[in-house]
Amino acid sequence: MITIEIQGHIITCHIEFGKRKKASITMDLPYMVTMKVPNGTNEDVIRQLVMQHGDEIIQKSKRMQQVLDGPQAKEYEKEGKGAFLLFGENYALHELIPVEGYTEAELRANLKKFYFAECKRIIGQRITRYQQELKVKPKSIYIVDSPTKWGSCSWDKKLTFNYRLAMAPPEVIDYVIIHELCHIHHMNHDRSFWRRVGSIMPDYKEKEDYLMRNGRAMTL
Repeated sequence: MITIEIQGHIITCHIEFGKRKKASITMDLPYMVTMKVPNGTNEDVIRQLVMQHGDEIIQKSKRMQQVLDGPQAKEYEKEGKGAFLLFGENYALHELIPVEGYTEAELRANLKKFYFAECKRIIGQRITRYQQELKVKPKSIYIVDSPTKWGSCSWDKKLTFNYRLAMAPPEVIDYVIIHELCHIHHMNHDRSFWRRVGSIMPDYKEKEDYLMRNGRAMTL
């Protein structure tokens, strides 16, 4: 493990050596990364690689921290007066799920199930188009509850999407879908990866900004 200062932040970097040709870097927690490198890679080279991704590490760390901090808990009223997001629009609770006769704990559980189902539905509807455009096919797709990630792609082409994406506008959901599909061929966030994302969604940075600005409000 090594620590590196970037833009006034201390980055903790866990090193994993292995039989591999290229280095890769993944975010674990805010200001904490894992660097997978070929056997024999020296520390100076590792530090240089981490520094090359400095801006991205800081930006992602800030976004992840916002998600972890989260907003204040919403009020669950049987009358459904609270504002709850669905596909970027605000709804009263009773417009999303039945509210009569349920306790607050039951309402929270039922609402979470609702969002899981809606996220699964919209991902299933919208991912086919981008699979065809990118000429990729994931091995599997799962909807999960993640405190830090909107989506992920594993080395064996398994995609996961955070159920809270159902709260985002459809075009932002599309961005996360495209982002993870592009990882099937480009596991790192290198120039080739971002060029591929941009070829399908040129304004992807606006969608990233939306998640950074509004991620804390996308909660139960």
